Amino acid sequence: MASQLEDIPQPENGFYVLVTGANSGLGLAIGFRLIDEFLQTRPQSESLVLIITTRSKRKGDDTIERLRMHLQEACRKLEKGVPGIRMLLERRVFFRQEILDLTSLISVQTLSKRIRDTTPRLDVVICNAGIGGWEGLYFGKAVWLILTDWKNAVTWPQFKKSGVGWVTKPQIPESAAGKKADEPPLGDVFCANFFGHYLLGHYLSPLLARHGEHEGTRGRLIWVSSLEAYTRSLILDDIQSLKSHEPYEASKRLTDLMAISSTLPHTAPYVDEYLGHPQTSASSSQPRIYVAHPGVCGTTIMPLFMAFEYLMFFAFYMARWLGSQWHPVTTYKGACAMVWLALAKQSALDSMEDREGVGKWGSATDWWGRERVERTEVEGWGWGGVKETRKRKGRHPCAKDFTEEDKARFEADGEECWGMMERLRIEWEKRLEDAAVGARMD
Repeated sequence: MASQLEDIPQPENGFYVLVTGANSGLGLAIGFRLIDEFLQTRPQSESLVLIITTRSKRKGDDTIERLRMHLQEACRKLEKGVPGIRMLLERRVFFRQEILDLTSLISVQTLSKRIRDTTPRLDVVICNAGIGGWEGLYFGKAVWLILTDWKNAVTWPQFKKSGVGWVTKPQIPESAAGKKADEPPLGDVFCANFFGHYLLGHYLSPLLARHGEHEGTRGRLIWVSSLEAYTRSLILDDIQSLKSHEPYEASKRLTDLMAISSTLPHTAPYVDEYLGHPQTSASSSQPRIYVAHPGVCGTTIMPLFMAFEYLMFFAFYMARWLGSQWHPVTTYKGACAMVWLALAKQSALDSMEDREGVGKWGSATDWWGRERVERTEVEGWGWGGVKETRKRKGRHPCAKDFTEEDKARFEADGEECWGMMERLRIEWEKRLEDAAVGARMD
């Protein structure tokens, strides 16, 4: 164990945050924003331990370097207001990199085992990494929709061409004799966007649970969703979206369903099995699952030629100026909701949910680009499972107020999805154990 702990930061009063997919785009911006807001809002006695995951050591090294540069720049700015504070602030932030491929269940288990063996606890896990699964755009349709309905066309786009039937590489390696294991297919987008994170959250829940009653907080599992989480996209008979033409959107609808329904009585048996620690004690409490989205940001999740990237950013800014609140455009502004959920007081989150119900949080901006966190409407659930008495912005143009039947269907679908995911998790764990691969979480 001593060799494992070498060079792994463990400050006495550490606030431990793990962010997946942190090497670029939204994940990197979450890291930047965590540094900035932690230094400005948390007591000087607390230290931030930022654990980032990437798919290779090279990417991890580059990410750590960029985070260090951002930390130094942030401290230089803060020192202008309080001379001499720079060194003190820099000593409050620690970085650690790990390798994770969410489409490999063995990789998920290996990382989880290492984190559990070398980390005293976790405060927040932000499940950000993912893929779009798109093959391109229908350019003619894109031009027409943008010219005729600009704001909505680039908020809820209907012109992306998705791959169909994408599956991960085999989870179980070939035998020494070259024999392939008999295993069912696992949807690539489903695994990268949801199931890999689902397993990760289960394996890390013991660390997230290490918050006693006296602390007044709970470990937080933050799942990153999207505005494009449509009811129509998720077919429960094809939960992995192997036949779907909208696998990305289906994975995000599944994310919304699972996160929001995790607090309902119907799902409690599954959630208790998934997270453990159903009862709060002096030394532990059950973690909470939250769901958030970054609005619409310019990232590389959809690869484009440079000229089209400039056009994309222009289209996003135009949508904001035309009245869209869901266009932060930059990833730093898009990280607002996730970082707010990570650092907000537990009492504040609980109070808001008591008043308005459990909901989905999103990064929004005004016309000038000043960011804020807003609740987001979810099909069949509204903004919190309660009837709204005030008019809200940011609705899909075809959105309708939910009925009691819609809400009942949402809750039933949530319960069914939890049951399906728990069964799938157990099946794959047994399959890997029988093949003597992966890592045991003893």
